Amino acid sequence: MKRSRWWTGAGIAIVGYSLFPLAWMISLAFKPPSDIASGRPQFLPTSPTFGNFAKVFGQSLFTRALLNSVGIALIASLLAVVVATFAAYAIARLEFPGKRLLLSLALVIAMFPQATLVGPLFDMWRTLGIYDTWIGLIIPYLTFALPLSIWTLSAFFGQIPWELEQAAQMDGATPWQAFRKVVVPLAAPGVFTTAILTFFFCWNDFLFAIALTSTNNARTVPAALSFFQGASFFESPVPSVMAASVTVTIPVVALVLMFQRRIVAGLTAGAVKG
Repeated sequence: MKRSRWWTGAGIAIVGYSLFPLAWMISLAFKPPSDIASGRPQFLPTSPTFGNFAKVFGQSLFTRALLNSVGIALIASLLAVVVATFAAYAIARLEFPGKRLLLSLALVIAMFPQATLVGPLFDMWRTLGIYDTWIGLIIPYLTFALPLSIWTLSAFFGQIPWELEQAAQMDGATPWQAFRKVVVPLAAPGVFTTAILTFFFCWNDFLFAIALTSTNNARTVPAALSFFQGASFFESPVPSVMAASVTVTIPVVALVLMFQRRIVAGLTAGAVKG
């Protein structure tokens, strides 16, 4: 009984420690500038205001960056999931030399440090004319999202019995129909989880977004936040930055809470054999 209470208390402490930065961010987002410059810091705002959010949405810097983030993340996620689905299915179903090596290389590429590629990509993109464009960010995102997506999805496809496809083909279905109507629905939790994780990776990226853009043409929200300024030299931009951060963070948190069962099912489905 005591051990159970100890674990409960430890869990509550960990959750509180994890949620405190989010709570502090929300509090700062509703604070007027006078609370930031008062010299008497306190957790709750003295007079909560939505003025910070109105100020943020009144700036083209943020609205354009928000559009860029949504568009780039959705396109990169869609391409990664579609390509990874076919590649992972082929890896799971076909036997060919070097299959294990291919999966190992995919995992190595996914874990490769991004900072080492920023310099070469900067020079290449300027030479090719895709610097500061959507495609200039989508390609690096695919480079890191695809290997991890293939690694994850190959585990799901490997758990689907081959006999189900054979039975569908015996009933007259073509290989494409068996794949589309039998395999993909069974692997839906894994595909959905991969899409969510890929979207989060693209949505939260800062390194590529700040290094491979120079204007609002393709700059995403994480990079745009670093350019926020106060109304004057003496006004802190912290409330505006926090309001923008809350705007782009809360929907992601809500998305995870809405689909947490599917995400958990997708992350654990490939872990059990049989």
